[in-house]
Amino acid sequence: MSLILCRQEPVKHPYYIENLGIHIYSSQELCYVIYNHLMLVLDDFVDEPLIAFIRDELDMGFTALKLDRWKKSGENPDDMLLIILQECDYYTTVEIGKLRQQIQTIRKMKPMDYQKNKADYLFACGQYGKAIAVYKKMLEDPELKEMGDGFSGKIYNNLGTAYARVFQFSKAFEAYKMSYGFLKDISIIQKLYFLTKMDSALVLGERFQSLVTDEMARQWDARISQAREIASESDKIEDLNELFKKDPIKRMAGAAQMVQAWKQEYRSMA
Repeated sequence: MSLILCRQEPVKHPYYIENLGIHIYSSQELCYVIYNHLMLVLDDFVDEPLIAFIRDELDMGFTALKLDRWKKSGENPDDMLLIILQECDYYTTVEIGKLRQQIQTIRKMKPMDYQKNKADYLFACGQYGKAIAVYKKMLEDPELKEMGDGFSGKIYNNLGTAYARVFQFSKAFEAYKMSYGFLKDISIIQKLYFLTKMDSALVLGERFQSLVTDEMARQWDARISQAREIASESDKIEDLNELFKKDPIKRMAGAAQMVQAWKQEYRSMA
């Protein structure tokens, strides 16, 4: 994530944004988060604690009052994000107009598409536990069947990758097996193969082993050796980065720097 220069504001108690795992210290940082992480701020982002932060810490009492009244009015809650941007005067009218259009486009998505985009974005931000929760909720939704087998397969694939990133290899293995059942994609067999090398307790079984040719095994073993050589001075997460880096889920630049946070998240999920 690039560095942004913000004006200093006398904030004694910074505001914690859970979905990003960061604290913000200024109105400019708040605007930056809204503008650049839209998928994470569309659902109940402007709540009472945030309004209190705007009022008490940012000393923007009029804006806080405006937001409070808007929230109680029952009007479109998405407009509260635009109110914050307008009142802070950090983005231009044209930029705010573009964001409004983005919001409108997102709101036209099918509910399942919206949830998948949100989960994928959480994954990209390194929030694997939260992404897992959204993927699992989607798999329990009756509307999932209406989206088709390809969509279900992608959800299971992304769930598997998220589990792998927090070292829950057995759960990742099961998710990938489900994904293959829908997609019949050999790249998923490759991921299953990699996991058996990461965790000796996992076995491909005859169903999947029969699909792995000798040439595939040689190529995949070579990739594993290469990944371990690259990560020889690092911990196990670097092996995962190397082996799963071509996964279709998009990642934010700099996510690899959050290793310790991932480990903590893994411990909390165990």
